[in-house]
Amino acid sequence: MRLQLTRPLVFFDLETTGVNVATDRIVEISLVKQFPNGNTESKTWRVNPGMHIPKEASDVHHIMDEDVADMPPFKELAPEVLAFIDHCDLAGYNSNHFDVPMLQEELLRADFDVDLRKDHHFVDAFVIFQKHTPRNLTAAYKHYCGKELVGAHGANADTEATREVLLAQLEKHGDVPTTVEALEEYTTLQKTADLAGRIGYDALGHEVFAFGKHKGQTLREVFAKEPSYYSWIQEGDFPLYTKRLCKQIMEQVRTEAKMLKLQEKYQHKQQHKSESKWDSKPGELQF
Repeated sequence: MRLQLTRPLVFFDLETTGVNVATDRIVEISLVKQFPNGNTESKTWRVNPGMHIPKEASDVHHIMDEDVADMPPFKELAPEVLAFIDHCDLAGYNSNHFDVPMLQEELLRADFDVDLRKDHHFVDAFVIFQKHTPRNLTAAYKHYCGKELVGAHGANADTEATREVLLAQLEKHGDVPTTVEALEEYTTLQKTADLAGRIGYDALGHEVFAFGKHKGQTLREVFAKEPSYYSWIQEGDFPLYTKRLCKQIMEQVRTEAKMLKLQEKYQHKQQHKSESKWDSKPGELQF
């Protein structure tokens, strides 16, 4: 096996009520942990999303409302999920674009103040496949593993297939790196400040908007001159992770503004003291 692991790599896949990370919910989650010694461990949960599963979503993963009616909500499962991925890196198929942002949102919605980026490297097998032969997971499984994907769009089948695809990709493509850290860089198409790709970076590394009327402008300059835009984001249909990032930057802007005011006040006070030294009092000589 060419994959070089210094700690476990967890392959995961989500089935959801839709593709909007801000408003849709998880209905199934599957995790397969690949240990450095080659052993694997897997877990799969059905999840009650607390909302109706649209027909369009059920047509894809075949999970109906009645299938998850008696299942626990994600908030109850979150501690188990976090324990399973603790001190591990994460891998999936098209996971950088969807599964990672969705998992991050569900954790924040469940009041778990974690940042997946801080503790995990992300590897996306889809990007490797896309760079060599653009297709979907079923085609990738056939291409790399020589097998038909039975149970496609089921979280467990997709997760296991992704694991097999990545291992086969490493064997087939000599240019694909073998460490998780290098794979993360290789499978990251575009570095973004938030997981949903709403906030990017400029050439100097400053957070900039990647959408809307302020696209390309830094968050700092926009929030400083138009605070209502920050309020619009916080009240709008944006991912919680994106909102949290905007809040952090807005707090920095407000702190800097307060410091500037205090500095100006201090300078004004010092200037007033300096002028007062030369004010004559009764009986004093004036020059």
